[in-house]
Order: sequence, then structure tokens, then C-alpha cells
Amino acid sequence: MQLLHAAAKTHASFDDPNLVSHAGLVPVMRLAQLVGLEELVAQHVRLNAEVGANAGVKVGSLIAGMIAGADDIDGMDLLRHGALPDTFGGIRAPSTLGSFLRAFTHGHVRQLGAAHRMVLAELAARTPLLPGADQLAFIDVDSTQKRVFGPDKQGAAFGHAKIASKSLTVRGLNALIATVSTPIAAPVITTTRLRGGNAASARGAASLVAEAISTARAAGITGLIVVRVDSAFYNGAFVAACRRNGAHFSVTVRMDPKIRRAIAAIDEDAWTAIAYPNAVFDEQAGQWISDAEIAEVPYTAFTSTPAHATEGRLIVRRVRDLAKSPAGHGQGELFAAHRYHAVFTNSPFQLVQAESQHRAHAIIEQVFADLFAGPLAHLPSGKFNANAAWLALAATAHALTRALGVLASPEHALARGDHPHPTD
Repeated sequence: MQLLHAAAKTHASFDDPNLVSHAGLVPVMRLAQLVGLEELVAQHVRLNAEVGANAGVKVGSLIAGMIAGADDIDGMDLLRHGALPDTFGGIRAPSTLGSFLRAFTHGHVRQLGAAHRMVLAELAARTPLLPGADQLAFIDVDSTQKRVFGPDKQGAAFGHAKIASKSLTVRGLNALIATVSTPIAAPVITTTRLRGGNAASARGAASLVAEAISTARAAGITGLIVVRVDSAFYNGAFVAACRRNGAHFSVTVRMDPKIRRAIAAIDEDAWTAIAYPNAVFDEQAGQWISDAEIAEVPYTAFTSTPAHATEGRLIVRRVRDLAKSPAGHGQGELFAAHRYHAVFTNSPFQLVQAESQHRAHAIIEQVFADLFAGPLAHLPSGKFNANAAWLALAATAHALTRALGVLASPEHALARGDHPHPTD
């Protein structure tokens, strides 16, 4: 027996006019209505009258479609299936929404970003989205390469991406994203920027982090803010932007000769074992028996540019490098070989806590996974600014689902979104 239809041509549609296939849209769009999503977009996003009329309604349709599982423009047709048109007003056809997105310019994308920041502030005011915001919050900044396959897609270029734990060069578009979280709250997206696929990670990061800090403050973050980034953002301009906007910084450093000299100067007695994979806690000794140890030393970075020279702490983690240890025949090692990982920070927290907090920067990868398993499974347009608008809308959809999860239960507050299609 043989199928008569190719898999790529086969899809399921829901056409019962008496049933709502995506009933979960009712509470999430009610929440969007309460925070004034469509009104804020209508006030701030001003496209030409021909395709930009009713911008708030069209944005509402796009976000509803994303939350329901649409990951491209044609997928927005799911909003017109079943009894959804009788449940929601203002649903627009995919062709109308596509024309709307393609009309965006860079300025309109920035207007959409401003609307997102206001929506986030409203969500934080109306829901317990960021508990603990009066004590401590983390802003994580990172870039990710979204792979595309069409060479004619505007902005597509070859850049570095990590696929299956391997660093590869792939054609794509590069997204720079900032999130805010607290020790007891999952991250939500504050700011997005879409760049060309060959953009350096740190390009535009200083202005983005300033915007992210401002957004976090508007969302009710009154406590201490620590900005966490990897070594791609280790530069004086980025750190200066953090300090200028009242935030602390925690930046992974590149292992240049100056850093190596600073590490070599650390006294052997200064190293402290920490909890790490395969570590064992010795209750009698009251300490960890671990292959990972940490230490710190005062350090001044970016001295080549006097305006950016910054004093702080160099926190170093060293892990036994088993690959370089002598193997077999009962031969012991004369000197232990280590791999070193250093962080430059002005964090006010004590050594063990500051080092552990920095490692938690990896939580932003969970946000990327949510986006790639959802609306960012594709960048659906050939137009760069349409895709930039799509990314901004995905951030708003992510914030709405996070807020709805918080209202549902503590378990749902940390849950990942569901998506019916596999990613690339």
C-alpha cells in the first residue's frame, strides 16, 4: 500500500464550525486585551494608510496565530478554522498579514519594539511575572544564528552557529536578544534586534543593553541588576553601557596573555572546590571534593582605552583537564593540568555565589529553544524588516504566554511552550 500524497503536501485542517480548536487563545487574548496590546500598537506603529490601517488588529492576529502554533504567514490561516472566527473579531487573512509585515521599515520595527516594552511593563504590573524584582534581577544578552536556506532572503549571510554541539558556518540571519529574569522567575524577552547573518555578536550590543535595562526598570525591577554575557561581548563599550545605566556586569573573558598572567599569579592556596558535575560533599571536612575550583583576583580591564578602563574582579574557575592527564601503566601525574574559565565582574556577591550566578547565564538558551520551537521556526519573509517585525512579535507572544503561565500555576510559570511542527 502506497500513500498518494507527498508528506510536504499533506496537512490537517480543523473545519468543524461548532468547535474552537485553540480554546487556550481565549484567556491569552483576554490578557492581551487587558494590557492594551492593540491600543498600544495603534498608538505607536504608524505605517502608510494603504496597508497599515488597523495595525493593532493585525498585530493581534499575528500574535494569536503565533501562540496557536503558526510559524509562517500561511500558517495564520488556522485562525479562520472552526469556530475561531465566531470567537474573535478582527481576524485577518494571511495575505493581508503578509502585506502588512512587508510594509515595515526599520523605523516601524523600532516602533513595534516600543509597543512591546510597554506591553511587558503592563504585564509585569498586572501579573506576578517577575517576583523578587525588588531584590535582584538578571539581564542576559546573547546572539543566535537562525538558519535560512534561500540565498535571496534579504540580509542572509554566512555566520557561526552551534548545531548538535558543533560550531558550524551556516547561512542565516542573526538575532540579538536580551532577557530579564530573577532568581525565582523564568526569563522574558525585553529587547530584540535582527541583524545580517554575518554580524559580529557584539555589534549594537551596547545600545541594546541600555534599552534592556531601561525596559527592566519600566517593568518594575527596582533591585540590583546584573548583566550576564559571554566572551563575545567582552569589550569596553558594552561594560561602560552597563555601568552608565546603573547595572552590574558579569562577562566571560577571552584568554589573552594578560588574563593568563593574572591567573598564573593566583596563589595555590586561594583555590576553593565547588559543587560541579561529579563533585562529592565531604560532611566531615565540610567541603566539596571536586575537580572544579574557583578563585578571584582584582583586575583592571580595557586599559588600552583610558575612557573604558574598568576595575573589578577576575573570577576564575579551573577544571582538571583529563584529556591531558597521564594514562595507564600506573603512572601518576607530576603536575595537574587544568582548563581555565574566567569572568570579569563588579558583582557585589561573594565568590561562590557570583560564579554560580554567572554560569546560570545559559538560561537564555532555553528562550532561544522556545522561539525556535515556536514562531521562530522560520523567518517567513524574503524582506529583512518583515522578519525583524516577526521577531519582535515573537517576543511579545513569548511574554504573553509567560504571563499566562504565571497566572495558571507555579508549574506552568516555568513550562516551555508547545509547538506542533519540528524545527529545522
